[in-house]
Amino acid sequence: MTKLIRGKVARVLNSREVALNVGASEGVCEGMQFDILAPEQDEIKDPDTQEVIGSVNRPKVRILVSVVEERFCVAHTFRHKRVNVGGKGLLNLGIDRSLFEPPKWVTRYETLKTSGATWEDLSEEDNYVKTGDPVIEVPDSTKTEVDQASVTHDRTTTPPKMDP
Repeated sequence: MTKLIRGKVARVLNSREVALNVGASEGVCEGMQFDILAPEQDEIKDPDTQEVIGSVNRPKVRILVSVVEERFCVAHTFRHKRVNVGGKGLLNLGIDRSLFEPPKWVTRYETLKTSGATWEDLSEEDNYVKTGDPVIEVPDSTKTEVDQASVTHDRTTTPPKMDP
C-alpha cells in the first residue's frame, strides 16, 4: 500500500481554488483529488471505558488538482448540482407567481465554504477553508468521480459546463 500524500493549504486563491504546499516532487499529478480537512481530528472513545481508542479526520471539501509545479499545486472544487432558480412551470390558479414561470436550471459548483453538514456541523470559523488547513490525497482519485474535462479548465474563465 502506498503512502498517501499529505500537505497543507498554502493559499486560498478564490472561492473555488487553493494552492497546496505539495507538488511534483512529492508525487502530485494532475487529476488527483485531495480532501481539505478540519484542523483537529475527532476522538473516538470506547463506550464502556471512555478510553480514547483513535481519531478520525473531518473533511471540509474535496478538490481536484489542475496545475502541478515542482513544489506546489493548484486545485479547485469540482462537485456540482443543478438547481431550479426559476418558476415551477405549473399552470395552477395559485397566488404564487412562480407557478406560472418556467423552470430555469443552473449548475452550482461547490465552493471552499462548505454549506452542508459533515458528521455534525463545524463551527462557522472552522467551516471556511483557511491557509494551513491540512489536506490528504484521496486514494485512487484519478479513477473516480471526475470527468477529465474538469481537470484542465481554464482558471481565467467560468467553470466548465458539465452534463447533469
